[in-house]
Amino acid sequence: MSAKPALRLVQDPPETPAEAVDPRELTWREEAALVEALRRGEPSAPGALYDRHAPYLRRVLARVLGVDDELPEVLHETFAQALSSIDSLDDPRRLRAWLVRVAVFTARGTIRRRRRQRWLRFGAPEDLPPATTVGHGPRTEARATLRQVYAILDEIPVKERVPFTLRYFQGLELTEVADACDVSLSSVKRYLKRAEERFVRLAHAEPGVRERLARSPRFAARLREAGLVPVEDAARSGVRPAVSAETAPRGRAPAASE
Repeated sequence: MSAKPALRLVQDPPETPAEAVDPRELTWREEAALVEALRRGEPSAPGALYDRHAPYLRRVLARVLGVDDELPEVLHETFAQALSSIDSLDDPRRLRAWLVRVAVFTARGTIRRRRRQRWLRFGAPEDLPPATTVGHGPRTEARATLRQVYAILDEIPVKERVPFTLRYFQGLELTEVADACDVSLSSVKRYLKRAEERFVRLAHAEPGVRERLARSPRFAARLREAGLVPVEDAARSGVRPAVSAETAPRGRAPAASE
């Protein structure tokens, strides 16, 4: 799991003019100067922090939450939390990683709040806007698949969902995921394994999501290992179907990876 995954189930939110500012191009000296300005209470510092880092954090939040009407509010809460706790940042050179951790903490709270609200409403419809039935074509299908993806994620425990989206949707390295979630690397690997298993099992019931997974080498292998790739789907996607005890040639037991 060292290479960055290439599973593309979600799209970036619309870009803003500030998107031209790439936080990765900032030197650590600039970041350190910005942190010091925030701690001194300089009036222009909060705006500079937002302009530099909001586009990236918006993408992170969109990966975790999905395209969401509450995204601006969650982004605002992330920066409010960051500004109120800037003194807790030990190393100004790690400002962006620290901001991602704050964003993940805020998103995690949002997901848990929504689940509590759904429980109190005894299973009322999700807060996501209803899927449109008007129009056809790739974009309409992509939106429908996106809704299916996040409906599946809603069934996965938060501590597994967040690392899963950061790793496979945002493309963070394992060490970056562990840092963002404030857990050990071994815990992240364990959460990812569980999330992958749950996601694949739940996605199998959604044809649109299943077809996309079958085109991803990593998740196609997960489908195959779980015995969830029908022969006809495997033939279309080039994925080798699972071999069961009934279909395995006589004299050979099915391999665990098949």
